[in-house]
Amino acid sequence: MSDSGNKRVAIIGSGNWGSAIARIVGTNVKEQDGFHEEVKMWVFEEMVDGRKLTEIINQDHVNVKYLPGFQIPDNVIACPDVAESVKDADILVFVLPHQFIRKVCEEINSHIKPGAFGITLIKGMDTVEGGIKLISEVIKNLLNINMSALMGANLAAEVARKDFCEATIGASDPEQGRILKLLFNRPHFRITVVPDAPTVELCGALKNIVAVAAGLCDGLKYGTSTKAAVIRIGLQEMWQFIQTYYTGVQSETLLESCGVADLIATCFGGRNRRVSEALVLTGKPIEVLEAEMLNGQKLQGPLTASEVHEFLKKDGKEEQFPLFTAVHRICYEGLPPQDLIKSISKL
Repeated sequence: MSDSGNKRVAIIGSGNWGSAIARIVGTNVKEQDGFHEEVKMWVFEEMVDGRKLTEIINQDHVNVKYLPGFQIPDNVIACPDVAESVKDADILVFVLPHQFIRKVCEEINSHIKPGAFGITLIKGMDTVEGGIKLISEVIKNLLNINMSALMGANLAAEVARKDFCEATIGASDPEQGRILKLLFNRPHFRITVVPDAPTVELCGALKNIVAVAAGLCDGLKYGTSTKAAVIRIGLQEMWQFIQTYYTGVQSETLLESCGVADLIATCFGGRNRRVSEALVLTGKPIEVLEAEMLNGQKLQGPLTASEVHEFLKKDGKEEQFPLFTAVHRICYEGLPPQDLIKSISKL
């Protein structure tokens, strides 16, 4: 089959989640009509055992640093130049830590193909003067492209080993939603497309704050009932935040994989939970635990809690979101983890 006229895909990011997604995208572009078979993946260049990471991926087809033990399809080409990686791409898949998104967009801005569109898999938010913006909004404004979002109960290693799971795509453009479903849907990775993109993306960001609280519960050796109560209060605050700051959102989106399922998975199995548990057990600062436990990757939960807290503080709404506020204060202001329950039981 000729690749002429088919859509080219670029993946911007190559951590554990980016590499897991590359396994899916690299397979689907070869199996589905309408896609060019070559996928470029931007890799932040670093040395691993004396070799460039891009060289390892392109020759051995494994991301040995961030997703060891799993083959990446040979049609996925690791590229150290982010501008070069997006050249001629029709679909841009953003999957990198959210604190780097503005810098990356500045670097690729003049290289975007007319008519290109994107999808963010980034679970975070961006602070701007006077408020916060969704990552999709930031990318759309900086690059002038339409954006969708993919979120779900997806732990990278489990997706990589093809455990069955689901994800939700929030797409305001039905045709782009259809194309993106073809790009990501697999028998083990079931995709649902909904039009409520803001709720899909906000769930992906806010659930990380709740996961920090869940990890604190584990570190404090609280029982299942207490942890369940914390998760429920966290879900309530997530929806309260979404309703307060976005219009046209739909509560049924919470029942998709991006909502309740992702919240449960992250509160029991994600890195935010694990590091937050260690915060209690070791007393070490978040930054130290990141360096010790995450192999160079960053936690999104504490950062998102800080960003949300600054926004709520400016809006005078801190007391309306006691769990979000407590997580920020425990991570950055010295509030003892033992005060978590006291902070949220005033409801």
